Amino acid sequence: MKIRPALFAALSLTALAQGTEINPAIPEYKQVSGVSGNLISIGSDTLNNLMTLWAEGFKARYPNVNIQIEGKGSATAPPALISGTSQLGPMSREMKQEEIDAFEKKFGYKPTEIKVAVDALAVFAHKDSTLRGLTLAQIDAIFSSTRKLGAPADITEWGQLGMDAWKGRAISLFGRNSASGTYGFFKEHALGKGDFKSSVKEQPGSSAVIQGISTDEFALGYSGIGYITSGVRALPIGESEDSLVEVNYDNCISGDYPLARFLLIYINKKPGEPLDTLTTEFVKFIQSKDGQEVVVKDGYYPIPSEVLEETQAILAK
Repeated sequence: MKIRPALFAALSLTALAQGTEINPAIPEYKQVSGVSGNLISIGSDTLNNLMTLWAEGFKARYPNVNIQIEGKGSATAPPALISGTSQLGPMSREMKQEEIDAFEKKFGYKPTEIKVAVDALAVFAHKDSTLRGLTLAQIDAIFSSTRKLGAPADITEWGQLGMDAWKGRAISLFGRNSASGTYGFFKEHALGKGDFKSSVKEQPGSSAVIQGISTDEFALGYSGIGYITSGVRALPIGESEDSLVEVNYDNCISGDYPLARFLLIYINKKPGEPLDTLTTEFVKFIQSKDGQEVVVKDGYYPIPSEVLEETQAILAK
């Protein structure tokens, strides 16, 4: 069975773009008057850089706005929204049903999900690695103790991946901690909801994962594509060794790259009532041409125009 996030299935072929150019249907941000106040964001580490850059761009337009950002993991977003300690809950995975239920129990309606960027969750190797790529079953056998995707045997050393020069050398594994949405997404889509090996070195942030791989030529690890550096390379992955898929925008949007995902921000919007002006304008800025240029510069992929239309419909309810 092809593993691809269902969230891409609804997008039409018109969403396809060449390279990472921003869709011309996405307009530039238009500044309005009367925007001020405090905005607090608590959630994803993966989105931390983007949130900071968006905040800087927004504050440059609205000097009377103060934005505070805390990125300790997607799992911290729902409790912050529920308690009212934040207006923005960035997450690199969709909310779990129990998180939605807890929010709905408090407010009587569900949280609102806003798609803000496209990400590829990549498996990285050291920059000098000659490994051609990995199948999903191999990834599962490398990182998981349960092998839900059907690999015949556990993979622990490089010789099992055809790297004869490194035969007998153990594969050093880096990943995220359980508070991370990246951890949860990888567990669901790359491990078939199986269990991680205890040998995976859990890191508190994506940059730490990349740093670990860049200083260990025998390492493999996973992170969002936006954290790639010159010290690592993102491996092509696929269902089989004959169908390995490169990490790029077109492959993510089409669903051919199996670990593509949307990066999300959850907000508290009561149905039938308008969202407050400050939060509304920040969301509009993020999804504008200006905000999506930040996405591209930070190494992620811009949203298709259909996503903007979807958000506009959501905010109008």
